[in-house]
Amino acid sequence: MEEMTEIIMTAPTVDEAIELGLKELDADRDEAEVEILSRGKTGFLGIGSEAARVRVIRISVGRDDAGVPTTAEGDTTAAGVATAAVGRILEAAGVNVTRTLRAANDPESGGPIIDLAGEDSGLLIGRRGQTLQALQFLVNLIVRKQFEGVRVVLDVENYRQRRELQLREMATTIAKRVAETNRSITLEPMPPADRRIIHTSLTDHPGVSTESTGEGEGRKVTIMPKRD
Repeated sequence: MEEMTEIIMTAPTVDEAIELGLKELDADRDEAEVEILSRGKTGFLGIGSEAARVRVIRISVGRDDAGVPTTAEGDTTAAGVATAAVGRILEAAGVNVTRTLRAANDPESGGPIIDLAGEDSGLLIGRRGQTLQALQFLVNLIVRKQFEGVRVVLDVENYRQRRELQLREMATTIAKRVAETNRSITLEPMPPADRRIIHTSLTDHPGVSTESTGEGEGRKVTIMPKRD
């Protein structure tokens, strides 16, 4: 009988659906890729509620001597090394969160995407996401020792999506003010990923342009009126 490697599960919550899928595939969280098809709805007094649906795909079938998930051929993968590295770091830090592999090799980001969630998840974000960025940087250093060019992305309960939306809205608001007053505005220092979002948000704006200035952690984005 051929071993099942993929399953779609439904349950009242996403976490319950994931756990059911992992149980059916006899896999741990770091051995499977999870795609959330629907987060479901609670409804009102049970009326109009919808179950959560997830697709769970087993991507590893064993482990090497270091406990890193491997393929059927015994090879390690970037996703396996990344999830194992995250697990070791968080265990050493005493942080209680779960790891879910959203994508083993996301074509847009260029590598695995790992979601972190749990009672201590807020500790992993830090001020303006700096703690999350530092953790991601460390994991990428570990992964790139074996897989050159791979970029691992860590996310905490969709923080990156929320942060991007917040930055895009801020960029639009400030650009409008700059265009109306014809005066430049310099934002507070930001990490590279945040600055990139500001720049790309305003690339096609008809009335303003942007530039980064400063050094290291002090680099800032200035939004300026376009000159004729």
